[in-house]
Amino acid sequence: LPAITSIEKTRNTALKVRELILQHPEIDELQWFLARSSPRYYYNLKAGKERYLNYAQGFLQLNTIAKPELVNRIQAEVDSAFPKAQILVRLLEQGPPFDAPVELRIYGPNLNRLQQIGEQARALLAQTPKVTHTRSTLNDVRPQLKLLVDEEEIRLAGLDRATVSEQLDTLLEGNLGGSILEGVEELPVRVRVSNSQRGDFSQIKSLDLQPTGSSLNQNRLNATDTIPLSALAEVELEPQFSVIKRRNGRRVNSIQGFLAAGVLPSEIFTKWQQKLNDADFEIPSGYWSEIAGEAEQQGNAQGNLFSTLPVILVLSASILVLSLNSFRAASIIGLVAICAVGLGFFSLWLFGYPFGFMSLIGTFGLVGIAINDSVVVMAAILEDPEASQGNRRATRKVVLRSTRHVIATTLTTMIGFVPLLLGGGSFWPPLAIAIAGGVGGSTLVALYLVPCSYLLLANFGRSNTNSPK
Repeated sequence: LPAITSIEKTRNTALKVRELILQHPEIDELQWFLARSSPRYYYNLKAGKERYLNYAQGFLQLNTIAKPELVNRIQAEVDSAFPKAQILVRLLEQGPPFDAPVELRIYGPNLNRLQQIGEQARALLAQTPKVTHTRSTLNDVRPQLKLLVDEEEIRLAGLDRATVSEQLDTLLEGNLGGSILEGVEELPVRVRVSNSQRGDFSQIKSLDLQPTGSSLNQNRLNATDTIPLSALAEVELEPQFSVIKRRNGRRVNSIQGFLAAGVLPSEIFTKWQQKLNDADFEIPSGYWSEIAGEAEQQGNAQGNLFSTLPVILVLSASILVLSLNSFRAASIIGLVAICAVGLGFFSLWLFGYPFGFMSLIGTFGLVGIAINDSVVVMAAILEDPEASQGNRRATRKVVLRSTRHVIATTLTTMIGFVPLLLGGGSFWPPLAIAIAGGVGGSTLVALYLVPCSYLLLANFGRSNTNSPK
């Protein structure tokens, strides 16, 4: 809700939203947490909002599996019924936590210029299909009282700027005036003017101030006399940014986009970038931007993953050489690992899944599973005296004996990923496709490429040995 919304209005709006949502038979209950974030009942929920009177967060309890169609239908209903509120209906999904799936941070020194740049980018994001809501952190403004103090008048009244400020703070915010006992709990009592006076601009201007110092006009002012605020200063209302966010000590305006359920953030971000380019959107000198949201978290995760890759490669190569006792056989297994990566990427392309962090994890996992079958075939060839010398007939017999084991391993592995394909939402299927599809192709690699490569190298080495010098 708007930044100046009271907690009473937030509560009433939350109750109305609850009545609307509970009309769906798929929903059993809706629990609200007012002015704060909900407890972290799910691992990737972001907390940290406390004492935000215009904010409420809730969670839905369903009697069926949550589907994107239901989420999008509820989102459309609450948007239509409560146009003045920004209500987000989101699924609990896998992955790292982030404030918004699509986000761009813009840094710069001037707040007004930052707001203008951010508003241009936000307007283009709002025009992108499948974007339900947009937000700019510098768009939230609230009215602020501005006092234009008449220095001569406050001096004649025996006041100064600090005294005026202290008395206004006491009247509007209040002072502790004691406490009351509620059962066994002691509750503090704060004394201040009524809410009707605090919310009325004309009554604020008529608040009475008490002279506390030596007045230059003591003939007219008695100890009990008060002076209205309007006699000492002009009171004006002007908009001010409700929150000025900083990141690493620099002012930042975050442009955030929230998407319909079942939509990939990477696709929306690509379309947004295209709109920015088509509109010739440029950030002026002295200002800069960085990508945030899901893309930032994915980049961080990929960076952490690739940082350990050299160590893994060295350890894997060492283990293969020591276990097979042959650099020639280890090099063939390394070739299989490279082919497995290509097979994983081909499976993603064939079934139309995007290449992201989970598909990358699946491809790395595929390498380990794929070389397992190849190691079985290679070990069987090396254990056979005739096949290890490059005899084709003996090699064929060894491969045929290993085929049943390799195919059984492949089928059980592929079947094990079927549940992730059918009920994994949009998070797990890329991983399952990369592994299951790659394992199927790696079976052919283990049964055809491995023995053929070994025969080629064995016969090539033998021909070089027997060639005349």
